[in-house]
This record gives sequence, structure tokens and C-alpha cells, in this order.
Amino acid sequence: MDRVQSTKLVLWVITGLAAAVGVTRFVFGLGATTNLTDATPWGFWIGFDVMAGVALAGGGFVVTAIFYILRREEFHHLVRPAVLTAFLGYVAVIIGLMFDLGLPWNIWHMIIYWNPHSPLFEVGWCVMLYTTVLLLEFSPVPLEESSHYAMVRSFLMKFRFPLVLLGIMLSTLHQSSLGSLFLIMPFKLNPLWYSNVLPIQFFVSAIALGLMMVSLESLVSHWLYRRKPETHLVAKLSKAAVWVLSTYLGIKLIDMAISGELSTIFAGTWESNLFIFELLLSAIIPIVLFSIPRIRNTPAGQWIGSSMVVFGMILNRIDVGGLTMLGITGDSYFPSWMELSISLGVVSVAALAFLYAIEKFHIWEVRPKHPESDPHAEPIFGHTSEVWLGAPAVAARTKYSLALILSFAIGFALIPQHRTQGEGVVQVTAQKARGGTTLFIDGNRNGYGALFDHAGHADSLKPEVSCATCHHMNLPQDRESGCWECHKSMYSETRAFNHDWHGSPAGGNIACSVCHDVSADREATSAKKCKDCHIDLEPDGSSILVEDYVAGSYADVMHQQCLGCHKKKSTEIADKPDLALCPTCHRTSPPPHMKSDVGMGLAGEYSGSVVLPAPASESVEK
Repeated sequence: MDRVQSTKLVLWVITGLAAAVGVTRFVFGLGATTNLTDATPWGFWIGFDVMAGVALAGGGFVVTAIFYILRREEFHHLVRPAVLTAFLGYVAVIIGLMFDLGLPWNIWHMIIYWNPHSPLFEVGWCVMLYTTVLLLEFSPVPLEESSHYAMVRSFLMKFRFPLVLLGIMLSTLHQSSLGSLFLIMPFKLNPLWYSNVLPIQFFVSAIALGLMMVSLESLVSHWLYRRKPETHLVAKLSKAAVWVLSTYLGIKLIDMAISGELSTIFAGTWESNLFIFELLLSAIIPIVLFSIPRIRNTPAGQWIGSSMVVFGMILNRIDVGGLTMLGITGDSYFPSWMELSISLGVVSVAALAFLYAIEKFHIWEVRPKHPESDPHAEPIFGHTSEVWLGAPAVAARTKYSLALILSFAIGFALIPQHRTQGEGVVQVTAQKARGGTTLFIDGNRNGYGALFDHAGHADSLKPEVSCATCHHMNLPQDRESGCWECHKSMYSETRAFNHDWHGSPAGGNIACSVCHDVSADREATSAKKCKDCHIDLEPDGSSILVEDYVAGSYADVMHQQCLGCHKKKSTEIADKPDLALCPTCHRTSPPPHMKSDVGMGLAGEYSGSVVLPAPASESVEK
């Protein structure tokens, strides 16, 4: 049991460290804990926690299919550990996803707001349903510990086979759907990994990974508890893996040959070297090892082969999930230590739950027991302190609690201070547009402005409303006041009404009673309307009514004012379908720091109604 205790101690340390980072992530946001950017929104969490996690949990549907569908009774001992591993794996996927989502509290939206055209919709529903099915499949195991739940357990046992069939169907759907997710990004995924048959590749590799994950889980758990390894069963799984891995390798290479990408394997780039390493690790070497009976039937060979497949397939999911996209987007990304600690923490919690279930429930025919749990066993004192911490369960809780608290505190101490501090919205004063008949609107003077044909727009509108369409409010003693005069901040709301100036002797020098009713509280809602005095505040024909004098940010209101009309006109004017696209007004390229933020290296110009700036090569230089 010393191996188990040492392993648990390490897992609790990792859990404490991850808990500190997790609290920081939810208090201070994604930016405090990740190196992700708008150009690289998918990183280690998606590749490892979600995609690899789903694939690693594939052992559940693989083993239940072997036992219940193929009727291979000899694998009965592997069913409960496999279902438990799959259930904990999917719970870990959901927990990991909560850290990666920007607004995790909206995860329930997919239940109400359906988008059946999205692969993510199918993946989300399948994961949710399959986790429920796994819970129902595994529930009879803990329920058999108490006779109070005999009826519930008996009820669930009647539906075990339908649940198994439903679980296999759902796994088949979402394992392949994860591959479908990347079919929509051929311009972003490296050609070595992109394929029209990605769903098939994902499904077949999930079967191979499921076989090897069950094998590795059996080898590790039996080693921890010093049990005789299930070598004969693992050997049979390894033999089956040879066929599945060969099928996966064949599909991959044949598809690359058909698409003409076979020669790129030896291009000598870091992506091609990574691809070769991944194939060797995940398929080629394990196929060779497991094809030799003498290696396949030894624990050492099984350890090496199954570990290679597991880590190779995890690498494949990380490569597809974002790593190899860096070469296309030109962005640089390396996960922060906090991202790694969160992922390891989620795995640690799942491993601790697995070990707890092993010791408390009948996952195996005989539950493992601690040698010191025997009431007649003599207490063992510490080698240095000569202190007895109590019975094994009490001593374990003491050590694990101390490890958790210390690592939690160390985790907080290691978090960089600058990660938990934000500068807020940068205050930039909007500047007046330059020009005459044609204006260059560049409120923050960064050179990325918009050309506005002022005279042309005035001519195209009706004379009686042409000015009031945009100039919807006149400042006192002014006509057709400019946008920048009220919308004074580029990125923040400001107030168009200057209360202090009106009451100041140096300003308006107006008594409070002029605007406020003396019998009412002095509030904005009870004050006199500004246009009661400033009768020409709103020009005739204005389509925008002044209500609360809260002026939106200059950047927001300019886009709202222009895009609303441009979108409408783009559907009405036959030869101007691109009227709502950025290059229509922004005739210059964005500054370099903005290009990386909006993915300017991508080939796509826009997607649906989300308008992106044009690629740099197509944009019109100033």
C-alpha cells in the first residue's frame, strides 16, 4: 500500500496547486491564468482536457461492446473498471471545459438554444447524454453496498443492456463528431492533419486508444495495489489493437496519398517532424511490438506499447486541437504553468476518485485492504518523529489534508502579481474627423480609420433629413454638432450632460430650483428635461431621440450608425453585396498589433454575419 499512499500524496499536492489556480481563473478571468489570445483561442485545455479526455474515456464503450455485444466472457473483469474510467473521464472533460469557457455559467444554453447545424452542438449533447448513461451504468455498483437501494439497483439492472447499446451509439456519434468539428477549418489546420475523413480517423483511433487505455489502467492499478497483473487479458487487447491501429494507419496514409500530401511528410519542417514522431509513437512502433507474441505477452512489453499508444494519441489530439494551427496563423503560444496545473489537477481528482472507488466498492472481486487496517496490527511509528498518526484512514487524512493545504498556499504564492491586476479600459479621447467633402474618421489617430464620403451621403439622403440622420443633437449655440463632441471617449461611455458646469458660478450659474422641483428629491428622473430650455436640442427629422444623455463610446456608436444602414442597403442594391464589409470604409490595413488579434493571416474574409477585415494581401494600402 506504500505505492498507493505515495501516489495519493502526489495527487493531492497537484490537486491543491490546481485548486489555487482554479480559484484565480474564476475570480480574475482567463487572462490571469492562460497564454491564450484571440488569434489562438484553443490551446492545451481543449487539446488535452477535452479532445484527449474524450478519446481516453473510449475504453468504456469498447470494453462493453466486447463483453455485451461480442459475448467475450473472459473480459468481464475489465467491464467495471472500464465503465468507471469512462465515467470519471467524461466528468473530467466537463470540468476541464468549464475552465476553458469564457462564460462557463452559460454552458446550459445548448440545452435551450438549439443549433443543430453546429458540430459542437452534437458533441455537447452526446457528451451530456453519454455521461448520464455512464452514471446509470455504474450506479448499481455503489448501490449494492446498501440494501436500502436494492429496488433502485434492480430497476437499473433491468435496463443495463439498452443502456449499453445507447452508450455505444452515443460514443460513436461524438467521437466522430469531434473530427467533424475540424472539417470546417481547412484554412487553419495543417494539411498533414487535415482530412476529409477526419471523423473516421477520430473514431478508429478512439477504439485503439480505448483498448490501450483499459490495458494501461489495468497495469497501473494492479501495480499500485501489488496485485498479479491481468497479462493474458491485456495481451488479447493488444492483439486486437494491432488490427485497429493498422486500420487507422492505413486510412491515414491512403487518404494522404489520394490528396497528394504524402510527400509533405518528409518536408523537413517542424510540423512534418512532429507528424512522423506522432505516427511512430501512436501506431507504427506499437504495431511492431504487439505483433511479436513474446513482447505482447510480457508485462514490460504491454507497459511500453500501451503507454506509447496513449501518449501518441494524446499528442494527436493536441496537434489537431490547436498546436499545428500556429504554423498557419503565425501566432506564438506555449501553455502557461497554470494551464498545465489545471489539466494535471483535473486528472489528479479523477485518479483520486478512481482509487477511492477501487477501495470502497466492488470494482474488483476482492477489495484491496491496507495491511495496517487489521485491528490486531501493531502501530508503526514514523522513522524520524517517532509519532504514530493513528489508524491508516486517520493517518492518511492527516497527511493528505496537510499536502492539500500547503500546495494550495504555495499555488497562490506562485501566481504572478501582474496576472491578477488589470489596467481596465484605456481612456482615449475621441478626436475630430479630418477633411471636408470626404472625411477621414480616425478618432484615436492610429491610422486605421474610415473614409466617409460626407457630401455623397448628404446628396443620397432626402434634403430634409440628410443632416439630422447623423447629427441628432445640437449642443447649445451650435448646429450639427460633431459626433466626437458628445461621444468623447473612444472605448467608454461618457455623459453628454455636464451637471457641474450648469451649477457652477463660472459656468451656467443656474440655481438648483430652475431644474429641480423643490418638493421632490433632487434626482435625474425628477429634473426638468433639457430640451425644455434648449428648444433646438433635437433637430427636426432626427431619427435618434436623446433620452438619458449617456453617450456611448465613439467606436461603438460610429459602427452602429454606419453598419445598420450598410447592412440594409447591401440587400437592396444589387451590385453592392459587400457594402457591410470592413474594406468598404476602412481603406487601410489595421496596424500590426491589431492584425494578430483579428487573425489577418487567415484566408477567409468573413464568416456568416461576422465581418472580419480583409486579408492583408487584398486590403488597399493607404
